[in-house]
Amino acid sequence: MKVLITDDEAMIRAGIRAILDNDDGLEVIGEAADGIEAVDLVRRHRPAVVLLDIRMPRRDGLAAAAEIRRLAPDTGVLMLTTFGEDEYIVRALAAGASGFLLKSSDPRELTAAIRAVAAGAAYLSPRVAHRVITELAGVRLGAGAAARTRVDALTDREREVLALVGEGLSNAEIGRRLFLVEGTVKAYVSSLMSRLGVRNRVQAAIVAYEAGLL
Repeated sequence: MKVLITDDEAMIRAGIRAILDNDDGLEVIGEAADGIEAVDLVRRHRPAVVLLDIRMPRRDGLAAAAEIRRLAPDTGVLMLTTFGEDEYIVRALAAGASGFLLKSSDPRELTAAIRAVAAGAAYLSPRVAHRVITELAGVRLGAGAAARTRVDALTDREREVLALVGEGLSNAEIGRRLFLVEGTVKAYVSSLMSRLGVRNRVQAAIVAYEAGLL
């Protein structure tokens, strides 16, 4: 599984590489010091997952995430940040990130997050997830009605798949739950995301939450 590391601090990149090099299932295909380099390396190598720091010179992680999602939609974007920068969460998810992880997380959480994102699932560090839930709890009342209207346009099967996406399940896990092959699940996910007008699974999960599917 090819992974690209992006951070403007060389010591951070070295530390992450050391963790990933100890995992036989992961291959670091390069390092980038800013968003411009990250986009160029994604274009050339098409990694399964790119790790993006949020604050970087020239082009920050938020701008790079949005461009990577347009350039290589099959590449999962996992944002890395430090504690106290959680005000970027919503912006990062809106930019197309599939995961959000604190740099202070346990190394095992890093590898688990990479695998989850590569499998097509969303991953939020527990502390980040708490912040997202808090944000969602404060959404305006009209959001629920709007989300239900969007979800009503889906087929029954697409709504089933959307609910499981909202639970954070990968395509393979959804397939096992609904007795479908993974390719069929992928087609359903792609279709429902297009019909909902969302760019990634996290945004789809938010619609599922607001519509009351979870």
